[in-house]
Amino acid sequence: MNFIVVSLKKYFFTFIFVLFIISLLLFSNNNLIAAQNGLSLWATKVLPSLFPFFIATELLCQTNFTYVLGKLLNNFMKPIFNVPGESAIAIILGTISGYPVGAKVVCNLKNQKIISKIEAERLIAYTNNSGPLFILGTVGISLFGNKKIGIILLISHILASISVGFIFKFWKKDKFDINFRETKFNSKTSPTRISELGEIIGNAIKKSISTILLIGGFIVLFSVIISILQTSGILELIITILNDITGISKELLLGFISGCIELTNGVNLVANLGTSTFTILLTSFLLGFGGISILLQVYSIIAKENISIKPYFYGKILQGIISCVYTFFIISFM
Repeated sequence: MNFIVVSLKKYFFTFIFVLFIISLLLFSNNNLIAAQNGLSLWATKVLPSLFPFFIATELLCQTNFTYVLGKLLNNFMKPIFNVPGESAIAIILGTISGYPVGAKVVCNLKNQKIISKIEAERLIAYTNNSGPLFILGTVGISLFGNKKIGIILLISHILASISVGFIFKFWKKDKFDINFRETKFNSKTSPTRISELGEIIGNAIKKSISTILLIGGFIVLFSVIISILQTSGILELIITILNDITGISKELLLGFISGCIELTNGVNLVANLGTSTFTILLTSFLLGFGGISILLQVYSIIAKENISIKPYFYGKILQGIISCVYTFFIISFM
C-alpha cells in the first residue's frame, strides 16, 4: 500500500500530463473550437483593456515613485496593514493594473529587500486584483452590457481587497524573518533622465508583452481544459450532482465552476445568463477569487522568491466572499 502511495505521488503529474495529451487527441475538434474562443476572448477583450495599462505600470515602477510613496505613507501603512510605506505601490498597482501585476510588484519589493518574506506573504493576499479596466470595460460594458454593474463590481472588489488587507495585518504577527535585514528606501531614488527614456520604454514594452502573453496562454489552456471536462462528461456529472443538492440551475453552475477554473471564460458564461442579482453576486465572487488559472500564474511568479501560496489562496477565497457581501448591500440600497 505504501509503495502504491509513493508511486502515485511520484508519477502523479506524469499521469495527468499524459492524460491531457490523450484528451487533446480524443476531443480534438471541440478543443480546437475552445482554443479559438479563448484566443478570441483574449485578443478582442482582454488584450486591448490591459496591455496599455501594463506598459504604464512598468514605466511607473522605473521612476522614484516607490521611494516618494514610502516616505509619505509609512505612518499610514504600518498601523493599518502592518507593512512598510513602500508597500503602497503594490496595493495601488495591484488594484489599478489587474492580475498578475500585484504579485510581480510584491516580488520586486522582496527582491530589493524593501520588505521581508512575512510582509510579502501579507501583501500577496490582497494586492493581486482584477483591474478597473477589466471590471468596467471587459465585464461591465463588454460582457454585461451595463456600465452600472461594472461600477458596483469595482467598488465591491476594492472594498473587499482593503478589508482582506486589514485582516491579514495579523498574519504571522508574532513571527519575524531572522534572515531579513531591513534596508530602507532601497528602490530608485533619483529622477528618471531623458537619456534613459528609450531604454525604459523598451523594457516596459518587453515586460508587458511577456505578461499579456502569459495571461493569453493561461486563458487558451484553461479554455481547452474546460472543453475536455465538458466533452468527456466529467463536468456534466459534477454539475448534475450539485444541481440535485443545491437546486441551482445547471447554467449558473457551469459558469461558476468554469470561473473557478478560469476567470474570463467563467464570467463570460455567467454574464450571458442576464443581469439578475444572483448572476452579479456570482460574478463578484469570481472576480474576488480569481480562479485556479490566475492562482497558477501567481504561483509561477512568487515561487522564485520563496513566498508561500497559502496566504494568497486564503486571501482570495475571503475576498470573493466579502466582495459578494458588499455587492449585495450596494444593490439593495440602490
